[in-house]
Parts: sequence; C-alpha cells; structure tokens
Amino acid sequence: MVTRRRIFNKYLIAGVIAGAGVTFQTLTSNSFLSSTDSPFINGVVRSSRALFTITSTVIDYKFSLYGLNPHTDDYRLTLSELHLRSAKRILTMCEANKGIYIKAGQFVAAIRQVPKEYSTTLSSLQDHAIPFRFESIKHVLVSNLGLNCLSEFFFSFDEVPVAAASIAQVHHAVLVKDRQEVAVKVQYPGLEYQMKFDLVTMSLLSKLVGWIFLGYRFQWLVTEFEKSIASELDFIAEAKNLERIRENFKDNSMVRVPNVFWDFTTRQVMTMEFCRGRKVDDLEFLKERGISEVKVAKTLAEVFAEMIFVHGFPHGDLHPGNILVSPEGKNGFSLVLLDFGICKQLNEDFRLKYCELWEALVVKDSAKIQEIGEYFGVGKYSRYFPVIFTGRTIDSKSALGEGMSVEERNNLKQELKSLKMEDISSFMESLPTDFLTVLRTDGLLRSLTSKLGAPLRVRLLAYAEYALYGLSLKADSKSDSAIEVVLFRFKICLRYIQLRLLFGILGLVSWLENIKHTSTRRFKDFLASAGFVVRNLYRPLLTA
Repeated sequence: MVTRRRIFNKYLIAGVIAGAGVTFQTLTSNSFLSSTDSPFINGVVRSSRALFTITSTVIDYKFSLYGLNPHTDDYRLTLSELHLRSAKRILTMCEANKGIYIKAGQFVAAIRQVPKEYSTTLSSLQDHAIPFRFESIKHVLVSNLGLNCLSEFFFSFDEVPVAAASIAQVHHAVLVKDRQEVAVKVQYPGLEYQMKFDLVTMSLLSKLVGWIFLGYRFQWLVTEFEKSIASELDFIAEAKNLERIRENFKDNSMVRVPNVFWDFTTRQVMTMEFCRGRKVDDLEFLKERGISEVKVAKTLAEVFAEMIFVHGFPHGDLHPGNILVSPEGKNGFSLVLLDFGICKQLNEDFRLKYCELWEALVVKDSAKIQEIGEYFGVGKYSRYFPVIFTGRTIDSKSALGEGMSVEERNNLKQELKSLKMEDISSFMESLPTDFLTVLRTDGLLRSLTSKLGAPLRVRLLAYAEYALYGLSLKADSKSDSAIEVVLFRFKICLRYIQLRLLFGILGLVSWLENIKHTSTRRFKDFLASAGFVVRNLYRPLLTA
C-alpha cells in the first residue's frame, strides 16, 4: 500500500510539474517574449519548456511501457517507438531554446551509448544554428575590443557571418596591419548567464528522471556536459588549446591549424588566421578535386589517433564543420582543424592503459581486456569493449574489421536483452571521465570515416599503430636504464611488426575475396551474354 502511494505521489507531482510547464508556456507566448529582453525571463521560459518536455517524456515512458514484459518483441518495438517519439520531442525543445540546449543536443548525439533513435534524431542539430543580428555581435566586439575597434583594427569586416554555431558565429575580416585575412569568432551575448541558468535546470531534470526511473541515472551526462561547455565559453582557453595542438602537429604537412592573433582575442572574441576549405564530408567537392575519400579518412584517423594515444590531448568536437579539407598539400590535400573549445588533457596513466586496451582489442587478448576493465572500474562490463570499439564480441571468431557473424550477432542480441537501463547507467558512471572523452571522440570519428566510405580496417590500423607508438613513450621514465629503454622499444617494434603483418594478411584475404566475387560475377555475366548471343543465332533456325 505504501509503495503504491509513493508511486501515485510521484506521478501526481510529475503531472503538476507538466501542467505548470504548459500553463507557463501559454502565458509566456512569443508575443510576450518579444516585448522583453530580460535574461531572467528568457531563462525561466527556457527552463519551463525543458521541464515540460522532460516531464511529459517521463510520463510517456512510464505509461506506454506499463504492463509490458521486457523480454517480449512487443516491449522492444514499443520502446523503440518511444525513443523516437521522445527524441523528436527533445529535438523540438532544443531548437526552441537554442544556445546551450543546441550544444547539449549535439553532445548527446555524439555519444554512441545512447539509443540510436536519440543519436540519429539529435544529430540534425550539428547543422542547426541561426546567426545573431550584427547589432548584437557588434555590441560584444565593442565591449571586448574597444569603442572604435571595427575601424581602428579592421580594414574590412563582413557583417554576414561565414559560419554560425550554437554558442558563437564567425565573421571574415581583414586587419588594417598587413592586410591579413582573419576569422573573428564572436560569442553570442548573454551566454554565460544563460549557461548558469540552463545547467541548473538540466541538473534538476536529470535528478527528476532518476527519482521517477530508479535505474535511469543521467547525472554523469550532465556533469560531463557542464565541464565541456564551461571550457568552450572561454576563448582564451580555446586559443591556448589551439596553440598547443598547432605545436603538436608543426611537423605534419597533412595538418593545418590557424594562427591566433592575441592582440584581438579575449574571453568572448577570438581572432585567428582565415583558412579556406570545404567540410570534410563534402563528397562532391572531394570528387571534383580528385581527392580520395578513403585517403582523407585514413589521414583523419591517423591525426586523431595521434592526439589520443601519443599527445594525450584530443580534440573533442569532431563534427564536419570543424574539419575542412583544403586542396593544398603535398599529397593533393590537407586537413584544416578548427574550434578547439573542447580539448582535454588525458591522465598519463589513463593514456597508457588505453594504449594497452587497444593492443589487446586488436590481438583479441580477452584476459588482458578483462584486466584493463577491472583497472577502469567497470568489471564484468569490460566484455563489451570489443563490441563498442571494434564491432566484434569478446569471443568473436571473425577477422578484425569484418564485423560479427550472423550467429555472433544473434547471441549478442540475446545477451543484451538481459541488460537493464540500470546496468547501462552503472557502466557509464563507473568509467573514468577520460574514458567518456575518448568514447565521444571515437564515436564522432567513426561517423566521419563511415561517411567517407572508408572500411573499418582503416581506423583500426591507425589506432593499433599509434597505440603501440604511445606505449613506447612509457620508456622515457627517468627510472629506466638505457638498456631497459632499448629493450622495451625493441619489444614494441616487434609487436608493431606483428600487427602490420596481421593487417596485411587480413587485407590480402579481403582482396582475394573481392577478386573472387568480381570474377564470379563477371563469369556469370559472360555466360548470360553468351547464352543470349547463341539464342539469337539459332532462333531463325528454330522458327523456320
């Protein structure tokens, strides 16, 4: 009786909250909002809209799944429809609230551990950004660079932005000094105040969901997003990230990072070298220029593998607008990296363990994978590392890069049916924050290489190569003798050669299979053509 009363009270409170949200949204119509620029009122309206959306979504889940057996196909179909319906509802809310909510939607879309209905639906937010009027942008410029900055520092300044994102927009300009072309990134006005308001709302909503759904805990997601967005709003920190990555790749002719103009850079305005190029997933541009999509994907995988495994300082926002392809470069192209607001220094112990994990994943060392999983604090869930990163089960017999067999896929489906949302929440909460960073980066990279039509093997080989190179850096410890350093690096070199041979054999097998498939198809086509010719030759004789 007490349990039922508690459940009833939860739904009663949720219903009151939803009703309050509807009422407040009705009272705060667009006409009312247009009459005030109060950040507080706007914040309350956005919070009300978010509260209504999440509360109604929670109620939808509870009542739509009520009485259904979680182990039936009917339950799974209903759950998928619920995910899609809820994702569309949240997408509408993010588009209406704009700003930080757009960024939050992008953040969730990049995490592969959320249901695919959410990641697919919310991924449309990557290209959803409405620029501010120049009057508002000019106010930010003047407050940061001075009253006469537009005439004193800039020979020309295009009022129409060349790019717009969730927290800032970019304008093309030419400096008075040296007539240098620059890109001026300007933060949207009032964003820092909005951030504080919106993050409190998101935290409360995550707790509300966890209170009603005991197994659904999303506070880890809010915490990671809060860390991410706080760093993005400080353009001085972003400029320092940019310079660090520029230094890391100074000897790599395939990577270009713009230069920062510190005299015209503040917390809300960032001025950098203007770099031309097209989005990395612009396949028509690549085709027109004769640039191989697979080579672009290979370079992309190598660059970000080096960031993670060697530098321990990855770029965390790999959507296509932040990576351009320039037709300039010794190999016919180069990658231009932009937007360094989300960069993170990985813990050195984590970097080395992550290198070891990838070596174990490539050679299918299940015992080592389990050992590293214990180190990361995920225990039994470490058996899913191969599924997450390589698309194979931990006991898979299929070749690396070939995915799972039908039997393995069916077995995995049956195994996953026993997992509850509480298990997924526990898994994500147990992971170190650095792991969540590389998970997100890896998910974005996989999406890009897939769009470029590159086989899975391209990313796996890049990861294997740089993981071993990253491990070799462990030998730089002052406590190691010269002989120990040499021996360690010799072992790493041998392991790398073994991996290269493994991938070489896999590539040869794949090539032979393609040749066999192509030859069989051509032979069948030849027989069909020959049969057609023979029938036409003898048809007059047969009809005579």
